[in-house]
Amino acid sequence: MNIIKWLFETNLHFGSKSIPFREVLGGSLGLASAIFGARRKVLAWPIGIAGDALLFTVFLGAVFTYKDQPAENFYGQASRNLLLILVSIYGWIKWSRNRNHDGAHNSAVIPRWTTPKEKLILIPSVVLFFITSMQIFKSLGESGTWLFVDTWIFTGTALATFGMSRGYVEFWLVWIAVDLVGVPFAFKNGYYPTGTLYAIYLPFVVWGFISWLKISRNEVNSAPAQD
Repeated sequence: MNIIKWLFETNLHFGSKSIPFREVLGGSLGLASAIFGARRKVLAWPIGIAGDALLFTVFLGAVFTYKDQPAENFYGQASRNLLLILVSIYGWIKWSRNRNHDGAHNSAVIPRWTTPKEKLILIPSVVLFFITSMQIFKSLGESGTWLFVDTWIFTGTALATFGMSRGYVEFWLVWIAVDLVGVPFAFKNGYYPTGTLYAIYLPFVVWGFISWLKISRNEVNSAPAQD
């Protein structure tokens, strides 16, 4: 059997619910990526890309149709996964270069807080990104409360992934904010594996934040004193 055809046609049945296997697989890869990211492993990026590619097809249900599933598009969620792939490629390259800098086997990333100058650039950029994205999704047919939620998940995920690539400690806090709205969004719209994944993410995200926070403090304490 063609593995691509099998992947797109296989559903898992839980009582009266039918869930595409690729949603479960994509969510599991996303969780694995988060764990590897917390441990600062470059492997986090290719695993995350594979998971996002699968979830992209899930949220464009009207394009990638499958039996007994709602043929509905959530452009924010689908765009989120597409953008994650692009940002993850950047993160993959950056972490790989950091690890092999000067021919030495270094840490892929050194966690740190954003500087005041970086905040002055990031905050207005994020606000503009959010407003622009909302208008685009609205023009594509989304409306109501879920338009705002879908846009935030898209914006927050993009910001968190970019922050992870740069080593910003705050990116874990953004992930927490995404999870808090992502869980009800997914369950309300029938994406149960994705909702479950968001819920499972939360303790790992908290663990990742604490881990990176400790590393960033150790880096500050071990830095040579400036005259």
